[in-house]
Amino acid sequence: MTRAGAGRRLAVVGAGWAGLAAAVRGVDQGWHVTVFELAGQAGGRARSVALPASGQSTDGAGLALVDNGQHILIGAYARTLALLRHVGVDPQSALLRRPLTLAYPDGTGLRLPPGPPLQALLRGVAAHAGWGWRDKAALLAAATRWWSQGFRCDATLTVAALCAELPAAVRRDLIDPLCIAALNTPAAQASATVFLRVLQDALLGDRGSADLLLPRLPLSQLLPDPALRWLRQHGADVRLGHRVHALERVTSMSPAAWSIDGVGFDAVVLACPARQAATLAAPHAAAWAAQAAALTYEPIVTGWLRDDRLRLPAPMLALHDGPMAPAQFIFDLGQLGQPSGLFSLVASGAAHWVGLGLPATGDALLAQARAAFPGHFQTTDALRHLAAERRATFACTPGLQRPATAVAAGLVAAGDFVAGPYPATLEGAVRAGEAALAALGSSH
Repeated sequence: MTRAGAGRRLAVVGAGWAGLAAAVRGVDQGWHVTVFELAGQAGGRARSVALPASGQSTDGAGLALVDNGQHILIGAYARTLALLRHVGVDPQSALLRRPLTLAYPDGTGLRLPPGPPLQALLRGVAAHAGWGWRDKAALLAAATRWWSQGFRCDATLTVAALCAELPAAVRRDLIDPLCIAALNTPAAQASATVFLRVLQDALLGDRGSADLLLPRLPLSQLLPDPALRWLRQHGADVRLGHRVHALERVTSMSPAAWSIDGVGFDAVVLACPARQAATLAAPHAAAWAAQAAALTYEPIVTGWLRDDRLRLPAPMLALHDGPMAPAQFIFDLGQLGQPSGLFSLVASGAAHWVGLGLPATGDALLAQARAAFPGHFQTTDALRHLAAERRATFACTPGLQRPATAVAAGLVAAGDFVAGPYPATLEGAVRAGEAALAALGSSH
């Protein structure tokens, strides 16, 4: 790997997955890296939190370590998997790999068998017990059309418009849950262009590219903690709990190009949330800052429920959401290394529910779980905890102009919100972090 940064000083502001990817790549390129992170832990919006778990413990203190929001990876996330290996994590043991499955509590749903993605899709659709032959033929015809068009479409289309001619059952059982899982934006508002890019990488990638990869470890143990250890072992300076107050351009004869709180650096990566990045960048790149500040967001609400008598047939099941049902997925955390009997229900694109308030959302989640699994979640304390990530992802809408990687000379941005082919996913964040270092290398 090129030593483009040999001997120079690099500041990375933010230790989410994008910032960690940038910092690791910077160390590999020979930069002297300093990471600034406002929070007391790394990981950003993909981190672990401690949850009371009725005496069951994964940390020795009567607490379960769960994720602030459930994250799903797919086999096509090549850069994320490579980064895990680079910092000493074995994806084979850290992630549960399963063929793509969108099964529902009643046993219906799409299950792809192992094998090359396109062949698996054909076999999975043919075997779908809940669809008639017209449903199956319509989906395969649409998939063939998307493939023949290179998975490209009019940039103004929403996913709902792209799929408007598909049967209602196909949209309800497959398109809508795939869209909300990948883009965290409802199909009626989501970008068809980005949706097709995700499908392209999953369906035209190598064997296993469409597989679901479910973390067996709390997210902090999957990447943030190992990456911090790796960075420190390789000489990086990691400063957790450090708020960056000022980013200034150095105009004196000093060799430094930028100053962070009075400390000089040759280059800076803004890997913090878009609004914080906009605030820091505004004095130096007003147009870029305005674009970053203008992004709108979709929330995710997660509810943790307990039922010691229930075990799902798979670690993850899809749920039908609706006016009284917030969640699209339920995870059996006992099958993913967490305490047995602990479940998470995930409501993506949850702006409506956040508007109603967490108490109302919690009541609706509990009612949805009870309806989906009759006889379960009946205790008064079945709902153990509820959390909302109000700015979980940017709203991935048609024609959205995302801010560029390059901000100013020696100043770049990294984050899942930066312009790129992916929505706000872990893979999008990792790719953005690596692209930021590539942009620095090409500018020197």
